[in-house]
Amino acid sequence: MGPHPTASRRSAALVAAALLLAACGSSDDPGSTDGSSPDSDDRSGSTVTSNDTTDDTTDDTQRSTDPVVIDRIEPSPPDVQESGLDLLGLDRQPDDSALPDPIVPLAEITSGGPPPDGIPSIDDPQFARPDAIDFLDDDEPVLSLDIDGDVRAYPVQILIWHEIVNDTVGGIPVSVTYCPLCNSALAYDRRVADRILEFGTSGSLWNSALVMYDRQTESLWSHFTGQAIAGELTGTELVDFPLTTIGWAEWREQHPDGIVLTRDTGRERDYGRNPYPGYDDIDGTPFLFEGEVDGRFTAMTRIVGVERDGVALGIQLALLEDERLVATEFDDDDIVAFWTPGTASALDANTVSGGTDVGTTGVFEREVDGVVLDFRAEGDGFVDEQTGSTWNVFGRATDGELTGTQLEQLPHVDTFWFAWSTFRPDSSIVS
Repeated sequence: MGPHPTASRRSAALVAAALLLAACGSSDDPGSTDGSSPDSDDRSGSTVTSNDTTDDTTDDTQRSTDPVVIDRIEPSPPDVQESGLDLLGLDRQPDDSALPDPIVPLAEITSGGPPPDGIPSIDDPQFARPDAIDFLDDDEPVLSLDIDGDVRAYPVQILIWHEIVNDTVGGIPVSVTYCPLCNSALAYDRRVADRILEFGTSGSLWNSALVMYDRQTESLWSHFTGQAIAGELTGTELVDFPLTTIGWAEWREQHPDGIVLTRDTGRERDYGRNPYPGYDDIDGTPFLFEGEVDGRFTAMTRIVGVERDGVALGIQLALLEDERLVATEFDDDDIVAFWTPGTASALDANTVSGGTDVGTTGVFEREVDGVVLDFRAEGDGFVDEQTGSTWNVFGRATDGELTGTQLEQLPHVDTFWFAWSTFRPDSSIVS
């Protein structure tokens, strides 16, 4: 039996109010409330980069107050021939349009409430060292991105109000994106042909998921699939990077030399508060979702999903929590999914840090130097049967014969069943 209609309407109203609140905030005046170093908002253009391993001082106190200034790759200039944003709210594309046909019916792209850029992306992200951050609780979720050793944490308490961070990581222009309505976090390469795109929020949803737009052509993009769905670049697909949602304490321990996105966003928001309390109730109803939910699970059942070249696999999180790891086949490869506790649900309680423990997941190929490893959960980590080496949830061997070895990580998404089954309808399921 589904949720009571009154409860469903109440949930929808609360989410609609949250979306408007996320758009409006309390003020658009610049302000920093992160408790980080007073120098962390320095925009002087210093040549110090986030993955610079040289340091003029070994004093931890001095290091924590040094600004972390990023060498950023600038986006290409706007060159809008015909805006995909103009298609929002239309049932079909105008007959006189020169744009390619959208790959989804325009009527399925619905308003989420805010206008384009009403929920402001972060286009000039500011970072601090982990020991300068005092606004995160130990189990609070952060998004971890590692490109060529340039490791960054993006607190969900910030992303829940902004949804997109346009950044440069490891010398690559990327967008780190988060859709609270699908509980999905994905990182994309912003390079498309000879352009470097910059993404903003369109204010619209497709199947209850964030629809982004790029400021160079104003094409519309699905956050969930990384594909342009309407506008000049229709059909173009972005390259994605592995992104891990993990508790702050564990990330800080694993990456003491990484850097962290601060609350110095140029906007005032109620960072730390969850504007969608109770949204991840397993018996709840997704906001503005009009599709049919595959009845194998409830709409809000949590799924760990991987997709590559049209092949998709979903793993029920409850199974992964019980077993700690799931080894299976995916697209002719032997893979393993790991789970460890210690990460709060951002969408459960009134605060982002106060939710129930949903843990951290990682998905990896199991083959190392031609040998397919078999794993078992042991203590806080995982041990391979072949060498007895110990591995962490990032897929890195921390002890034993293979110390320092890194399993190849697959991009994956932690999301709700309604989203996974809708966007990946041909997915196989491990449950």
